[in-house]
Amino acid sequence: MELSLIIAAGAVVGVLLLTSIIVTSFLRSVEAGEILLASRGRHLRIYRGPCKAMVVPVITQTRRIPAQAINVDIEITDQTADIDPGSRPAPVKVTVRASAIVSVGEDEGMVNTAANKFFSKSQSEQLSTLTDVLSSAGRRAINLLWHDQLFNARSAAAVTGNVATLSPPKTGEDDELAVIIKDACSRELLDLGLTFNSLNIKAVLSEVADARRRESAARAKASADVVQAQEEQRSRIAQLEAQQKINDQERALAMQIASNGADIAKAEATKQGMVRMQREAELAASQITQARADAEQNVIAQEAEGRAQAARILAVAEAEAAAIKLKAQALTQSGEAYMDLRRLELAPKLTREVASALANGQFVNFGSTGAGGQGAVASGSDDVLRVVQTLLAAKVISRNDGLPPGKR
Repeated sequence: MELSLIIAAGAVVGVLLLTSIIVTSFLRSVEAGEILLASRGRHLRIYRGPCKAMVVPVITQTRRIPAQAINVDIEITDQTADIDPGSRPAPVKVTVRASAIVSVGEDEGMVNTAANKFFSKSQSEQLSTLTDVLSSAGRRAINLLWHDQLFNARSAAAVTGNVATLSPPKTGEDDELAVIIKDACSRELLDLGLTFNSLNIKAVLSEVADARRRESAARAKASADVVQAQEEQRSRIAQLEAQQKINDQERALAMQIASNGADIAKAEATKQGMVRMQREAELAASQITQARADAEQNVIAQEAEGRAQAARILAVAEAEAAAIKLKAQALTQSGEAYMDLRRLELAPKLTREVASALANGQFVNFGSTGAGGQGAVASGSDDVLRVVQTLLAAKVISRNDGLPPGKR
């Protein structure tokens, strides 16, 4: 029993091993980026990786070729189709640097052609073949274009005369040179079983372009210098205008400050004048008040003095009247005795005064006058006697105030 189990298990393992060996012999892996060509007689089968290919050993022939795109860098130097204004050739030497990408065709015929004609060569021969094909197409394209067309990527101008008319760029293509190169070398690549994926023009170099570039750079620099100079001039003008505005504002501020100072000084002077006038008015008012008070006081004093003086005069007058009255009464009572006594007392002095008056006279009239026929001496003595009597009376009255000797 155990032996049969072992045999059965061994048979199963053997079948599995045999099956795996058969599958491995018939199925082969095709990696990504590879193309497997399997042919049995006239029947060709193409497998693009990654996939599994059915290959019968001994009967089927296989070959592997790369499916990756091939990148080729080229540098082309040739002359353009330029002409001068006199319709004479005036070619310009240019150098074009480009990068092309090609790959194996999609259909089985192109894959078979590429495997037999292109990939049958070594890698160096493959690169040389692609370079020759692309360079020859590029030279033909340069010979068909003008210099300016090479530097104008988006123009589709028609070249007349001895230059072929250019077709407009294809969809997605902008560089006319690339379009011409692709059109020119597509047939040759097709003969190799390859297709043109893209062509990138990296640079187009020429002395004319360099000169124009330098001229453009110089013009750009000159324009930039002019613009910079203009900007500096505008900036300087703006600075000067700003400085002028600042100066004007400072001057206006200084003038305003001076005007305000003058107004303040004027107001202060007016204030001082008003204060002075107020003080003068106050002083005048005080003086007027004082003068009025003094005047009123003087009036009151004068009125008082006048009343006092009037009272005094009245009293004096009343006293004098009383004295005169008393004198009159005394004289009435004393009679001629008092008068004679006074005349005797005053006679010596009156005699001296009369003598002095007579001595000072210039002449004396001794003629007779009057109805009685008195002589001059008698008349003069009478006159002197009357004068003396008068003077005596006056002296007596003035010295004794009209009072008798006992009542002085």
